[in-house]
Amino acid sequence: MSNSLSTDDIGLLYAQHYPWLVRWLHRKLGSSHDAADFAQDTFCRLLGSQAPVLREPRAWLTTTATRLIIDDSRSRMVARLFCESWVHVHGNDTAPSAETVAQAAQTLALVSRWLETLPPRARMAFLMVRLEGQTHAQVAAHLGVSVSRVRQYLSASLVQCYKLAFSDAGVA
Repeated sequence: MSNSLSTDDIGLLYAQHYPWLVRWLHRKLGSSHDAADFAQDTFCRLLGSQAPVLREPRAWLTTTATRLIIDDSRSRMVARLFCESWVHVHGNDTAPSAETVAQAAQTLALVSRWLETLPPRARMAFLMVRLEGQTHAQVAAHLGVSVSRVRQYLSASLVQCYKLAFSDAGVA
């Protein structure tokens, strides 16, 4: 006997809880279409997981749906910021394609997840050098460390980035 959900188990959960989840999401989102979409995505996430038998299925469903809503909100924000940056760089005459926006949002989400894996000082040093254009000496003064320590932070950050970028390729 398996401790994980079977397709039949998920089908039963879907039949029992889908209408309730759609109503819950509709109250939260105010849109029946968005509620149905997020409910469907929630059950798709369940299908794609190795979830154990759920003792509290509604708690799992609401937590997962809430996370999907947050992820969607972040993706929309990143896409909006990318489009605003595009206009700033390229002017109002051209607009990025939907594919370009989606690729940029996906890339920025990956970079964000990567940055979250760094220790706070390494993350700060990386951002100050790469985004703000500060020198190693300026970063060292700000963080209260030596210039060589800043270089160590940056090296470790780049090694971590490389490992994460190529982990799927079997390189680490």
